[in-house]
Formats: sequence, C-alpha cells, structure tokens
Amino acid sequence: MADTTVAPSKAEDFKPLSRTQMAARAAQDIPEGWYVNLGIGIPTLISDHVPMDREVILHSENGILGMGPLAPKDAIEPWLVNAGKQYVTLRKGGSYCHHADSFAMIRGGHIDLCVLGGFQVAENGDLANWATSENDTAPAVGGAMDLAAGAKRLWVLMEHTTKDGTSKIVRRCSYPLTAVGATRRVYTNLATLDISPSGFVVVDMAPGLTFENLQARTDAPLRMAG
Repeated sequence: MADTTVAPSKAEDFKPLSRTQMAARAAQDIPEGWYVNLGIGIPTLISDHVPMDREVILHSENGILGMGPLAPKDAIEPWLVNAGKQYVTLRKGGSYCHHADSFAMIRGGHIDLCVLGGFQVAENGDLANWATSENDTAPAVGGAMDLAAGAKRLWVLMEHTTKDGTSKIVRRCSYPLTAVGATRRVYTNLATLDISPSGFVVVDMAPGLTFENLQARTDAPLRMAG
C-alpha cells in the first residue's frame, strides 16, 4: 500500500470541525422532501440536525421510515433503534417496516440520498468503508453496497485523516471497495468536497484553514470551486 501520510506545510491557527459540527454541516445541505438513509457512525448524528420544520424523511436500513433525532436518556423506547443500535425517535407520520421491505426501498431506487461513513474516498468517487485489508476482521460489508448502488446519490461523512495523519481523501483507494465511482460529495472535519470528472473540488473549509494547508493534509490533488 502506498504511503499517503501527509503533513501540513506550516503552522496554522484553525480548529477542525467536531463530529457534531460535521453532521450539522451535512444536514444543512439536504433539500426539502428527500428520503435519506443514514449509515452507521458519524452519519447517524445528522438526525439531530435536520430542522423540524423541514420535511426530510430519514430512513434506517433495519426498518424505520420517518426517523427522528436520537432519543434523550429519559425518553428511550427500547425497541426503537437505528442501524447502529442507537435509541432514536420517530417524527410525526413515522413508521416501522420489515427488514425486507426496507431493502426493497433501497434496491428499488426509492432513496434520494444515502450518507455513509468511510475509510477512504478516491478522486473518481470510489468508496472503501467496510474493511482496511483483505484480512480485516470485519464480518461483512452489511447493507453498504446495496445503499451505494441503490440510492440516487451518495455522500460520505468522515474524518479527513486517520489518527496518524494519513489522508483518507486519496488518488486511488488501497482498501477493499464498497462502491465504484458512486460518491458525489464528501464532508470531513476540514472541508466539504465535491467530486467532479476532474477530481475533488473544495466547496468550503474549516474556519481559519487555508487551501495550502488543506492540500498538505490531502493525498489527492484539490481545486477550489469557481
């Protein structure tokens, strides 16, 4: 595997977004009326940040349609959990369904957007999000391949680098792929990136971060929108 560890070119005064801020940033871009699946991990936090006056119908692959925010500790319904086994709520009009019916929605192309976590996203839109090697201990890919193939759009919400500074925004994925060329947008703790035919386009960056230092932390080449 190629070494994709990168380092900033100089010291810089900026603060990466927290996971909560990352989820809120992605939530603000979801249009009225979309049916949206939230994958396990950081994407589940999006349910807390969709404005209650905006009609976004959240879907969980284990069989929830119309999912609301995560449940407060004093109002837990033990049987109402999302795909990540977190306690959640229902919005008005929400419902439960059989797991098979849930996947019929996914495979039938009825989901407008899926937001997944990731280990790597490549400049051509490839996503690796279930294993970090051929010998990884992950039991299976789960529903991620179905979601990436069946949803009309795929966004990825993840940290920009690993804990040791290795870029997760790469020229080519070195991990086993979940989907080929499916990702349209990536939200990280450093930036929002669109994927165009010519690669990654920077939509916005964490406050105080410069393009130079974002590029220094990124394996794949970047260009600014506009």
